[in-house]
Amino acid sequence: MKVIIAGAGSVGSSIARELLAHRHDVLLIDPKPEVIGRSGLRGAKWLVGDACEISTLKEARVEDADVVVAATGDDKVNLVVSLLAKTEFGVGRTVGRVNNPKNDWMFDGSWGVDVAVNTPRLMTALVEEAVEIGDVVRLLTLQTGVASLVEFTVPANSDLIGRTVGQVEWPNDAALVAILRDQSPITPSIDDVIDHRDELFFVTTIAAEDALRALLSPGNGEEAEELPSEEGEDDLFDG
Repeated sequence: MKVIIAGAGSVGSSIARELLAHRHDVLLIDPKPEVIGRSGLRGAKWLVGDACEISTLKEARVEDADVVVAATGDDKVNLVVSLLAKTEFGVGRTVGRVNNPKNDWMFDGSWGVDVAVNTPRLMTALVEEAVEIGDVVRLLTLQTGVASLVEFTVPANSDLIGRTVGQVEWPNDAALVAILRDQSPITPSIDDVIDHRDELFFVTTIAAEDALRALLSPGNGEEAEELPSEEGEDDLFDG
């Protein structure tokens, strides 16, 4: 796979290092020539220039790339690079780094971004996932903001405990894709019984998150059928 990365700072270099380890073809674009020597990247190709300039992208042969990653520390640059890659060069997949969470709403298909990576929000989600029990935590946004990967750790007071996956009426557009139990992943089946501290992972639309959160809140399980009182039983036989 050919990947072009705009921005060879700590984030861009780290991405390149992982991709090179997996034997992908990587080209980095950066306006500062000194980053080449200090990056320590072996096997990467380099182009010194401004990735916001069409002439630079033409020289990089962006049209041949499978993925373009806009990983600079400037959100404006990342948006422009993504938009040019998508609209001018027809790149199939673009990934945009979000530096300021306030700009997250712009990183979507209208700016040519297929996948937005919001580093501050991702770090927050990972912290919440590590400590939050009984709440739905969004881990990752997928498909240009249409869907997300969310996690829910089953608390001790959950109505789900003891019920099978098939007995729960999950919201539309929310799919249970994995259960993590005792650090072992389980592919869910309708017969799997949900237990305390199970970590449930869902792929869901953003719109369905609220319905999922409402379902998983304590006290929202199916109520047990109310039995007649003793007085009611007497009434039944008095007739």
